[in-house]
Amino acid sequence: MYFNNYETIYILKPDITEEENLSLMNQYKSLIKKYSGYDILVQHKGRRHLNYNIKSYYDGIYVQINYKASSSFIKILEKTIGLSEHVIRYLTIRDNQIKETNINI
Repeated sequence: MYFNNYETIYILKPDITEEENLSLMNQYKSLIKKYSGYDILVQHKGRRHLNYNIKSYYDGIYVQINYKASSSFIKILEKTIGLSEHVIRYLTIRDNQIKETNINI
């Protein structure tokens, strides 16, 4: 199975507690591991002002997850993130900038 590099960024409601934030991060991290994802890097970007309001919120807490996973897993992760009542926006992109070191020519 071939694994791609992905980056998922999600924005949490600004009134979420730190425990709920950590719980969501651990939930998504364990979901990635469950479906054979690896090289998981979670970065808490902090609270930022939004350029436009999303669902009546002007601020949000940004969290970025970089990982390697199969393309079929992305639908599962995005469905899980979308069902969370704490997430107001999310986006997953495939990161083509990261090159594999052992490419045979």
